[in-house]
Amino acid sequence: MRAAFFDLDKTVIAKASVVALGPQLHARGFIRRRTLARAVFAQVMFLWFGADQNKMEKIRRDMLKVGKGWNRGEVRTLVQETLHDVIEPLIYREALELIDYHRAQGDEVWIVSSSPIEIVEPFADIIGANGAIASRAQVDDLDRYTGELEFFCQGPNKATAIRELAAARGIDLTESSAYSDSETDVPMLEVVGHPYAVNPDRPLAKIAHDREWPTLVFDHPVRASSRRAP
Repeated sequence: MRAAFFDLDKTVIAKASVVALGPQLHARGFIRRRTLARAVFAQVMFLWFGADQNKMEKIRRDMLKVGKGWNRGEVRTLVQETLHDVIEPLIYREALELIDYHRAQGDEVWIVSSSPIEIVEPFADIIGANGAIASRAQVDDLDRYTGELEFFCQGPNKATAIRELAAARGIDLTESSAYSDSETDVPMLEVVGHPYAVNPDRPLAKIAHDREWPTLVFDHPVRASSRRAP
């Protein structure tokens, strides 16, 4: 069995998913306006300059600090209520076409993201993926986030999770594909036989050139429902 593994932010969608939900989190009292403004600034920096290991670690710490004390059930409800309006319009048409191509070939499709599982899992359902590998936060006995992570799906952890999934499901990684935009996902790209750099940041663009990995450009956001349009 083969599979295709897709990073989420800037690969399948045109914006960081957590930041895209920022206005809704602010409107419902989860975050303050100042926090939202910082998130927007971080998104601009992320889009222009990418994120190395140090930046990703800072993003992780900030995410945990902001979310400490939130109720997981309430976050899941917010995501379910806003995903179609906030995240779905950011999906790249080219990503949808590739996902449909892999499904037509009989490949499994998995979204692999450092974003929280509460966002990534329902998004994977929208686009018809087999499932999601994502970051998981610890919660206390009252289902509130503790400010610590159970699993951070980033860098080498993505590759480890993909290997574990492949072993459990009988996926041949040498025949499988992976798609990502960031240098931090080189371990994920290295674990498959067919890696692709999508809208790559500058370090990944150089790595892809040196290793002769194909480079793809996605730049047409559409809704997932557009694949059903005549």
